[in-house]
Amino acid sequence: MRIAFVGKGGSGKTTSAAMFSRYLAELGHPVLAIDADINQHLGSALGHDGPPPRALGTDLAWLKDHLRGTNPRITSADVMIKTTPPGSGSRLLDLAPDGELLRRYSAVAGGVRHLATGEFDEADVGVSCYHLKTGTVELYLNHLVDGPGEYVVVDMTAGADAFASGLFTRFDLTVLVSEPTRRGVGVYRQYAEHAAGHGVALRVLGNKVSDPDDVAFLREQVGDALLGWFGHSAWVRAAERGAVAPIGALEPPNLAVLDAVLAALDDRQRDWAAYHRGSAEFHLRNAAAWANRALGTDLAAQIDPEFVPGPRAARPVRA
Repeated sequence: MRIAFVGKGGSGKTTSAAMFSRYLAELGHPVLAIDADINQHLGSALGHDGPPPRALGTDLAWLKDHLRGTNPRITSADVMIKTTPPGSGSRLLDLAPDGELLRRYSAVAGGVRHLATGEFDEADVGVSCYHLKTGTVELYLNHLVDGPGEYVVVDMTAGADAFASGLFTRFDLTVLVSEPTRRGVGVYRQYAEHAAGHGVALRVLGNKVSDPDDVAFLREQVGDALLGWFGHSAWVRAAERGAVAPIGALEPPNLAVLDAVLAALDDRQRDWAAYHRGSAEFHLRNAAAWANRALGTDLAAQIDPEFVPGPRAARPVRA
């Protein structure tokens, strides 16, 4: 199952993503956390100390060549874009830590294996869009066959930036972290409006809730979308200072919120055929809007009409 944490900057989405990732790991589930936010703070929130792992966004040519495998519809890495879907011969991925991609890019912190898209570097300033880096996450998820009991947690870019690609549709559940403020719920309304019609399961997680009036405000503004809310947490404050304790030491009401998020996520069922159709839809949109012209080829030909990813697809190719 895949879950994205979104929200306005400063809402607490990175902290929430890190808490939920550690919660899953401490329950014994295989979990991969991915930092797709431009600020790249998820690793430190997980307790990572030292140099960050190699970033997906800094090694795009290797990643594309690795994923295309022997797919005859994709003649080179140069004609792959962020929305390119897998087909027969593509290298499908799993969450086994000994796989070449995870060995190359991931690190472990707080019991959680994690990936990072990478920050802007000097060569990017004034030239590149950060969505070129988050596109690597979309490619990764398009080629990932995650199995029962496995979880991928993604800390997304703030606000509605996710809608610059089809990445926002790659999740079984999207949780928008909102403070009990007009600006917080305004981001929820914007997100819900953009996501409408794309099959996005969107719920709201309140944060920095201090009293019943805050809860009442959130209920009034988002209704049944409200999944739960975090109150004041000495555990979180200590973690932000670097003193990360086991998740079991989290305050019981806040721990119960993580239980509720997991229950909502596990309640989802993925339709692999519909998921793949969504990949193809956004690939065709990008092809028509800019990619065919930029690359001088018809990228619609990359779509394999007979292929559906998932457990019934060909066994994932392991390097």
